[in-house]
This record gives sequence, structure tokens and C-alpha cells, in this order.
Amino acid sequence: MKARIPGANNQSRAAMLAQVQKAQEDMQNTQAELEATEYEGSAASGAVKVVVDGKHTVKSVKISPEIIDPEDAEMLEDLVTVAVNDAISKAAADYDEKMSAITGGLAIPGLF
Repeated sequence: MKARIPGANNQSRAAMLAQVQKAQEDMQNTQAELEATEYEGSAASGAVKVVVDGKHTVKSVKISPEIIDPEDAEMLEDLVTVAVNDAISKAAADYDEKMSAITGGLAIPGLF
């Protein structure tokens, strides 16, 4: 039979709750920081550049004039699509990396 120390269980629960609350605060702060961060994606060696924020909102699109071919609008559409997806992928990877660092890889549904 194990000896029980009065109040020991309550202390560990309180410590765990404090840890969870700290992790939630850290996650909220990190999420706000990530949403304000801008990510640049590009295509065609930088001829098309797209900037998105951490909310995946497109902030700007820059296209070098030399790649604009009025006869091939489809190519330009494809390059813009590639650049947008590149920027969004960078934002998502940064989010995953920073949130994983806070949670230690734990995935508790409804908690975070």
C-alpha cells in the first residue's frame, strides 16, 4: 500500500493547471505574432513574388514586366498560383513549427 501525503495530489493538479494556462497564453501570443508576420513566396526565379500574412491574406503581388506575355496569360496565372501557394506553405510551416515548440508535440483536442 502506498503512503498518501495530504494535499500532494492537489498541488500537482494546480501545477499542471498552471502549466496548461501558461501554454495557452504562449500559444495566443505566438499566434498573434504569426498573424502579423509576412511571408514571401516566389516563382520563376523571383519574377513573380507574393507576400501573405500569417492569416494567409495576400498583401502584395509583384510581377516583373519582362515575363508578361499577352499571348500567354495562362503561364502568368500559373506563376502567380505557384507564388501564392509557396508563401502560404511558408506561413503554415512556421505556424506548425512554433506551435509544436510550445505544446511539445501534444495534440489535445479542445485544449489548444
